[in-house]
Amino acid sequence: MSQSENKADQGSASLQREIQQRQDKVDQQGPRASTVSKDKEAVQTSDHQYPGTPLPAQHLEKPGLEAEMQQKPEFLAPDYCGSGKLAGMAALITGGDSGIGRAVAVLYAREGADVAIVYLNEDKDAEDTKRYVEAEGQSCLLIRGDVTDPSFCRDAAHQAQERFGRLDILVNNAAFQEHAEKLTDLTEDRFDLTMKTNVYGYFHMAKAALPYLKRGASIINTGSVTGLQGSEHLLDYSTTKGAIHAFTKSLASNLLEQGIRVNAVAPGPVWTPLNPADQSPEKIAKFGSQTDYKRPAQPQELSPSYVFLAAPCCSSYITGIVLPVTGSVGG
Repeated sequence: MSQSENKADQGSASLQREIQQRQDKVDQQGPRASTVSKDKEAVQTSDHQYPGTPLPAQHLEKPGLEAEMQQKPEFLAPDYCGSGKLAGMAALITGGDSGIGRAVAVLYAREGADVAIVYLNEDKDAEDTKRYVEAEGQSCLLIRGDVTDPSFCRDAAHQAQERFGRLDILVNNAAFQEHAEKLTDLTEDRFDLTMKTNVYGYFHMAKAALPYLKRGASIINTGSVTGLQGSEHLLDYSTTKGAIHAFTKSLASNLLEQGIRVNAVAPGPVWTPLNPADQSPEKIAKFGSQTDYKRPAQPQELSPSYVFLAAPCCSSYITGIVLPVTGSVGG
């Protein structure tokens, strides 16, 4: 990595922390959040007992390390058996070092795909994810950099192609999120960073990967329930997720005749580093309790949907959809 690339990565991480610190000061001036209600038990729809609220009241420094989370996300999906759905394929996953991206990387490897992981600067998480991918018997390439930089995105796609000799799946998953109680708290630099990471980053990566994608390839974008319903305190984030949903549908139409499918997954609240690096400890303690399930999803509850949308044997007749996985009736 060049010195200029390293400075760019650190610059984005520093800007994320600066925005977080400003918001933390605003939060400290307001009333404390109410305590978590203990009379609502988390809904379980399988034999596995998923954790409900209260969750550990923890606040992470951005961009957020999974290694530092007190309660580790569940991503290994031990009950999921691979069957070669992605055998011989290669995938590139942005934000693949932790959270949903890590869970997807593990299942893609379990289904026979080699995986390239793009991440900002979370080296410890990225190395851990690489170990989990390799434990599934597949190769893993780590690519450190900033998806807001189009030249980096071009280089990342080229590296993946060079390493694996092909590129079949692009998962756009990297994101920036920071809440704001009021519109007046939403500064232009924050809006720009959210837009450039969440929308421009998806655009840059799709454009960079396209020359390597052949008939049968797919692009999967991570949207959000906030893009479907809006969110009172995530004005900029919700805006970008709505844009991602529209981008998904439009790009699906644009690439259909090339035999390339484009879909999105719209998660509800998911237990990943993104959220403890956003909300206050008090709010994180009850994260996900507002869903019908009365708990957040674990990453391993999302990752099979990414397999489904990537595998031609499962979804060759599906493109341009936004699949809600929200923990609530009707999405």
